[in-house]
Amino acid sequence: MGNTENRHVNEFEAADFTGHAVSTLRNWRVLGKGPSYCKIGKSVRYAMSDLRAWMESHKVTPGGES
Repeated sequence: MGNTENRHVNEFEAADFTGHAVSTLRNWRVLGKGPSYCKIGKSVRYAMSDLRAWMESHKVTPGGES
């Protein structure tokens, strides 16, 4: 299998990775929030590198700067 950073996942896999419901990811797309995604026809795909970067950008260090 190739580099997982270049892998794209569907919204169900993205929800599992982020710990959010699929409906939350769908709402965020409508609101222009959440992680970056690709839309090809009706298919939505998230790059694993974008999901990791998005998660990292929301990291909070207790007692430190966020």
